[in-house]
Amino acid sequence: QVQLVESGGGLVQPGGSLRLSCAASGGIFALLRMGWYRQAPGKQRELVARYDSGSYVDYADYVKGRFTISRDNAKNTVYLQMNSLNAEDTAVYYCNARPQYNSAIFWGQGTQVTVSS
Repeated sequence: QVQLVESGGGLVQPGGSLRLSCAASGGIFALLRMGWYRQAPGKQRELVARYDSGSYVDYADYVKGRFTISRDNAKNTVYLQMNSLNAEDTAVYYCNARPQYNSAIFWGQGTQVTVSS
């Protein structure tokens, strides 16, 4: 079992920035394909950014150039730096882990991001 704990969400003004963190435990972090998803009210959960095979990173078109995913394997943590936030970015952001060694998928509890003036 892999446990994921997100942090860093909150209220930010349009144009502002936030950095989300997701700490993982219970697995071999270096072998986890980590990612961020989000779910806005009334909408389906959608991909924001994720690591795929090796160090390849996949970004949703609507965050390219604004959001950056990164990881620190020494700290078992993945980050999501979010810049130039707008109201459409308001959602619950979820951390996701997919081990390379099995087909399991793990989710964190989510952290709320609200972009509003």
